[in-house]
Amino acid sequence: MRTHIFKVLTLVLVLLQTGCSSSDKKLTEEMKASLSKFKEVTLTTDLSWLSSQDKEIIGILIDVAAIMDDIYWLEAYGDKEELFARTENKYAREYLKIHYGPWDRLNDNAPFLPGFGAKPASARFYPSDMTVKEFEEWDDPEKSSLYTIIKRNEEGKLISVPYSEAFREQHSKAAILMNKAAALAEDKGLKQYLTMRADALLNNEYQPSDFAWMEMKQSNIDFVVGPIENYEDQLFGYKAAHEAFVLVKDPEWSARLVKYNAMLTDLQAALPVDPVYKAEIPGTDADMNVYDAIYYAGDCNAGSKTIAINLPNDPEIHLAIGSRKLQLKNSMKAKFDNILMPIAGMLIDESQRKHITFDAFFENTTFHEVAHGMGIKNTINGRGTVREALKEQNSALEEAKADIMGLWLVTQLYEIGEITSGEVMDNYVTFFAGIFRSSRFGAASAHGKANMLSLKYFADHGAFVYQDNGYYKVNFEEMKKAVESLLGKILTVQGDGDYETVKSWIESDGVMTENLRRDLDKVNAEGIPVDIVFRQGSEVLGLQ
Repeated sequence: MRTHIFKVLTLVLVLLQTGCSSSDKKLTEEMKASLSKFKEVTLTTDLSWLSSQDKEIIGILIDVAAIMDDIYWLEAYGDKEELFARTENKYAREYLKIHYGPWDRLNDNAPFLPGFGAKPASARFYPSDMTVKEFEEWDDPEKSSLYTIIKRNEEGKLISVPYSEAFREQHSKAAILMNKAAALAEDKGLKQYLTMRADALLNNEYQPSDFAWMEMKQSNIDFVVGPIENYEDQLFGYKAAHEAFVLVKDPEWSARLVKYNAMLTDLQAALPVDPVYKAEIPGTDADMNVYDAIYYAGDCNAGSKTIAINLPNDPEIHLAIGSRKLQLKNSMKAKFDNILMPIAGMLIDESQRKHITFDAFFENTTFHEVAHGMGIKNTINGRGTVREALKEQNSALEEAKADIMGLWLVTQLYEIGEITSGEVMDNYVTFFAGIFRSSRFGAASAHGKANMLSLKYFADHGAFVYQDNGYYKVNFEEMKKAVESLLGKILTVQGDGDYETVKSWIESDGVMTENLRRDLDKVNAEGIPVDIVFRQGSEVLGLQ
């Protein structure tokens, strides 16, 4: 009897081990396939022209960025160590690092590890058991602040907890390091910004340091750090997530952009919309510069990678001064070479491929960021800011606005002779091909929804034609008209702050069509990367 029981137990153990082995093998294959969708890019640049103090500062700022990365994990998922303990599969762990959790950000946030359901729209900014009704009925002046987490107290009631308190330990460590870097800084603007941003982490008042960052125009090093974008909060779009960029200026490319800032007031006045929707005058005491990115952390590093920056997001600063536009040339070039050009070769008619250029891609991206600082920031009917009125729908519509206004701005600059190289058709065809690139980020992302919204509008207005041979051609005149009319529509619904209209529009048109899915499947079958991932850090830069 004992022998029989032993044999049975042995058989069960073998079957369990076989099942586990089979399951792990399947997961390995799936994760290898998923990882192959990302092209690894080394983030580096020439640091030889920087001073020894600048190089030391960069190393310190990378350490601060790593702290922001840890905070973002808490916001996006929770305890990352607990998550990594749930799988020993090294490929799955690598994929977890890309997405900061078990949900694929480039596949509509679908879970890719067993045992996980849908990604919570609230992330970790709100209690998991909180209802929208409970939040809306709760009377608290700080509940919609960018810089508070919503929790429950011992009595189970909702409370707003400032980030400075919720992340006290991490913010304190970061502030010490930033003050250390400030002490080394030779540039007065960088010194002041680092000091004030360190204070902001401790007192939860970010606007003064945002103003200081706006004044930091001469530094060869730039550092974007702290709670900034609100994409992660898909429940209301209120809460800012932590991130950091460490950047080194490209003086030669930056010089190309100097002249455009002075034109923003006239361009705002020329927007194709009723005057009431363009009455706000954007500040012009801002700058545009080009950088090489050398470190990404947190929100900007999750899933698809940012290639340009327009900050601060504060509408008061936009109106008072403007916003700074930072173009990340090395990241931009990596996406253009490894992703956009191969996609164009598969989907764009051969006769129009000559119009796909890096200069056009750079200009489209640059003026996308310029556009974020223009248009309308406050509703015309007392519904508050556009962000407050449109809530979780705001990010997607704002990205669509920036895309389309960017194209409109480029068109205007060509027509008045301020852009003289190339032609507008370069920008149109390059943008159109780019829709297929960024649509691969998925319908769950603000940028993905924006692209699908634009693609549907262009289709409805004859801006392109899909040919029998499987290639697309852009119709120049129709594209130009569609850009103008779509921009007017977006600015109008933003100014009206009509949440239900915007929600209905995005739910109807900001979705993946069967034709788009077919084309993306074709692109995916060719093994073209979906996005890039980074090999980065002090060691890569030779700072250790």
